[in-house]
Amino acid sequence: MADTELPEYSPRPIQPRLTDTNPFKCQHKLHLENNKGRVWITLLINSRSQNPSNMPLFFDQDVISGEVHLDLDRPENIKGLTITLSAGTTAVGQEEELFLNETSPLWSPHSSSKISGTHTWPFSITIPAETSLSLSNKTASTRYPLPPSFSERASPAYIDYKLTVTIRRGAFRVNQTLSTSFVHLPRSVAEPPSALRALAYREGTPLLAPEVDPDGWKVLPAKNITGTLFAARSPEVRCTLAIATPVTYASDSPVPLILTFQSTDAQALDLLASKPSVELIRIVAIGSGASDEAVPRRSNNTFYSTIARAAFFPSEDIGKTGKITLQGELHVPKGIKSSFTFPRLSLKVRISFE
Repeated sequence: MADTELPEYSPRPIQPRLTDTNPFKCQHKLHLENNKGRVWITLLINSRSQNPSNMPLFFDQDVISGEVHLDLDRPENIKGLTITLSAGTTAVGQEEELFLNETSPLWSPHSSSKISGTHTWPFSITIPAETSLSLSNKTASTRYPLPPSFSERASPAYIDYKLTVTIRRGAFRVNQTLSTSFVHLPRSVAEPPSALRALAYREGTPLLAPEVDPDGWKVLPAKNITGTLFAARSPEVRCTLAIATPVTYASDSPVPLILTFQSTDAQALDLLASKPSVELIRIVAIGSGASDEAVPRRSNNTFYSTIARAAFFPSEDIGKTGKITLQGELHVPKGIKSSFTFPRLSLKVRISFE
């Protein structure tokens, strides 16, 4: 069975979030020093991170707030200060392509005089929910939800978010920048199970079959498997996979499965049912066609990895002649990124049954 025929693991639409008293309790501090080792500009950022030594963390549509401190021991000719929220995709060996670049002024001089002393400018920047992109000069722009940060060892592509303070020095002088990358993590919430499956969880009873709880399962189209057994005969086995609905699952949680084999050939039935293979597959697509499902997938633009394998055990109706039913679970690993579709880098998480 091709994995493209099976449902994706994906986030549900953004839901209204509960209000946290103060989720931005962590303060990150960055600075620049002059040639004497004296700190002259400092960037303070408040984030959701658990530790100041970690990268700043923000959820979708968060407000990034903080302060910029300037401490000059002598008058300097500064033409202005700005703060920029930017994000871009980078394929290995290529330049970054920005999909977000928003600049806000912090300070502009009112005259040609130099600035000196100590100054503080607060800032507040809202992370937008979407961005508008065109894949080429010949196509219209399309709105895309902002993707999550994506940076992994040996990854073929990256998605990086940055906050940058720019100190403009004027003509013939090099501007100076103070910047930091941060983690952007769009949130999604797994939908609740069906009423009957929720009842089974509460009472600690076995999950009901799709025939009894049709709202609790997505039954995939049955597949007929044929082959040669012991070089003597070619039996046919009918396989059906049912996946617990709704097909949105929380990180670090199990996905209930029911796998059914039917055949008049007992040996073929036992052989196929002895080692079923159901996996959670991650697919990373890069390049100009990453967001287009119709673009052919090749080894240089699509990368597959197995992130979890299902475990199965016989169900209570194993005594039925010509039929074997297995119940199982596929554990969604903790910290797994949800599926997202974005130009130049997309990620899909799918269930594959071979």
